[in-house]
Amino acid sequence: MNPAEIPEDKRSSMPLFPIGVAAELVGTTDQTLRLYEKHGLVKPARRNKNRYYSENDIKWLRCLRDLIHEKKISIEGVKKLLNYASCWEIMECSEERRSNCSSFIERNKPCWELNRMICNQESGRLCDDCVVFLSRKMVQR
Repeated sequence: MNPAEIPEDKRSSMPLFPIGVAAELVGTTDQTLRLYEKHGLVKPARRNKNRYYSENDIKWLRCLRDLIHEKKISIEGVKKLLNYASCWEIMECSEERRSNCSSFIERNKPCWELNRMICNQESGRLCDDCVVFLSRKMVQR
């Protein structure tokens, strides 16, 4: 099959990048990616003993790097945030956006389960770029 014929959503989840390339794309080291995996923050695909990362993995790793290096949140702190905090808290949504968010109103489910496009409609953001959505998707694989 020609790579151009593969739908975008499938292509972005295909594990194509070995750990060294992934680390370079993210701006970190192989060891850091292994550390994130050890803590359950990312689950790369395996071929034999080699780790391979998809475009979605790279997006999530960039989000992780931002949370850890820019926002100064520890790995343990990120893990707690992802388990307990809602997406509007992590993404620092305004009160106005929260009041229009089905996830904020009906707090028993994340926004992408209630209405996958709500963030896109409200802010131009896609769920596929949301740190909360990416983290849950990566860890559930």
